[in-house]
Parts: sequence; C-alpha cells; structure tokens
Amino acid sequence: MIKSPICDKIGIKYPIFQGGMAWASNYALASAVSNAGGLGIIGAGQMPPDLLVKEIRKAKENTDKPFGVNLILYLPHIGELVDAVIREGVPVVTTGAGNAGPYIKKFHEAGIKVIPVIPSTALAKRMEKAGADALIAEGTESGGHIGELTTMVIVPQVVDSVNIPVIAAGGIADYRGFAAALCLGASGVQMGTRFLATKECHVHQNWKDMVIKASDRDTVVTGRPTGHPVRVLKNRLAKMFLELEEKCSPVVEYEKLGTGRLKAASVDGDIEMGSLMSGQIAGLIKEEKTVKEVIEEIVFQAEDFINNMSKFIKG
Repeated sequence: MIKSPICDKIGIKYPIFQGGMAWASNYALASAVSNAGGLGIIGAGQMPPDLLVKEIRKAKENTDKPFGVNLILYLPHIGELVDAVIREGVPVVTTGAGNAGPYIKKFHEAGIKVIPVIPSTALAKRMEKAGADALIAEGTESGGHIGELTTMVIVPQVVDSVNIPVIAAGGIADYRGFAAALCLGASGVQMGTRFLATKECHVHQNWKDMVIKASDRDTVVTGRPTGHPVRVLKNRLAKMFLELEEKCSPVVEYEKLGTGRLKAASVDGDIEMGSLMSGQIAGLIKEEKTVKEVIEEIVFQAEDFINNMSKFIKG
C-alpha cells in the first residue's frame, strides 16, 4: 500500500486530498472522500459562519475520519469563519487566496493542522516559517483560481525549498498523475476536477456532464486583469469575460458579470452563463464514478505502475 508521511501526520489511509471547491465540495462529498481513505475538504467559499457550522456538523455525522475545511482568506468575514472552525474542532484547515500566517498559531492552539495552498517557493518558505504543517503546491493546470507556474515546475522546487510535506495539485486525475507527483517529491496529491465528476458530488448534473464531455483544450483562463485569474470550461460566460479583457474594461465590470455565476452552475445547471470551474485534466475524465472507485483505482493502479517501472532499468 502506498503511504507517505502526510498519512500519519493527519491520520488518513491514502495520501489523497479532495480540493475544497466552493459550491461543489459540501459535507456529503467531504465525508465520502474521508470514508474512502482520503482527506475530504468542505469548501467554505463565501458561506456565512452559521452555514459552515451546519456543514461541519453534518460531516461529523457522516464520518468518523479526519476531514478539513478550506478557507478563502481575503473574505471580509474570515475572522468569523476561523472562529467557527476552531469552535467546531475541525481536524485540518487548508487555506487559499491570502496569507495564512496570522491564523496559524490560533489554529495550532486548538489542535488544528494548517495546510496552505501556495503558488510559489517564496510563499512556501514564508508559510513554513510561520508554522504550516504541510503545503499544497498548486499548478496553473488547476480549475478555479490559479497561479502561473505549472505543476511539473512548481512541485519539485517547493519540495527542495522546505522541510515539511508537500502535496501536489493541478492536472492530476488518475494513477499516472499520482505516481508522477510522488516522483517529483510530493507526499501526496490534491484533486478537484476528478472529484467534481463523482456520484457523491452534489453539483448539477449539467456541470458534471460538461466535465465528462470536455476535451484537452476546452478550458480557458479569465479575469487576469483583476489579479485573480480563474480557469473555467469554455462557454458564453467565459467568452464575455474575455471580451471585457479585450476592451480593457474596469474591474467593476468583471465583478458585476461574475456575481452569482458559480451558484448558477452548481445549483441551476446553467452551462452557458454559469462559472464552470474546471482544470485542464477534464479531458481525461470520461465517466462519473463513486469516490471510493476513484480513490482505490488511483492507489492500486499506481502501486502496479510503480512496481513495473523497473522494466526501464537495464543492467
């Protein structure tokens, strides 16, 4: 069985994290991933604190395994979300879109592991110095908010720059990506898009079908002028965002166009004007499976693949 230091560190069977996707990863998906041996993560997104508390408590009702909450740090009510997570005793917190440093001590005092998502070695070093327990090095292949470096480039550089476990994210959906991440020095992987197209993910079937039908060139990055670029599947909304870029429109126009679009995709199934966040790896996903099937196929096939790699070594 493939096991790495991150498994013992947070108490999971397999070194596979589920990405904390706002509007997509609720308690049902998170608890299913944790029950299957990975680390399920509730995507808090812009939830009010009371809703997040309900999600956490439902997760506890559905799994006795460790799970996490992903927090977006730039939100104006982030302090309330942090306090809610601490009160509810969530085992793990992953963070994005900001500096987790000011919150790490507070989380640690409550016995919570902190694993920031980072896009560069500079931030990786800062987070290690601030006390992070591990890091998620995320490549630009990912869906949703992205950085500029590819997974192949960022992971080994982050691994070499810190002394804590590194989780690879971006462009991973099967045993080959999992094995490649381990070869790059990662202690595990985080997947978002692959778990989006699972039976336990509650998003509208239209969004799942778009992922399954996608080809390798069906994602595009929008919103670069705002400083918060987002990778999504191509649709009418994405085209409108790109037109704003061509016109050098003010940021307020992007904000106006983007309001409510993730909910439109997740709840309403609007495939034209919804924000269909997805990674480039969508082209590899051909069917909707259960979470358990996804995780066990990746782990067991990776074991066989790694064991057979010796055929490339000639005496």
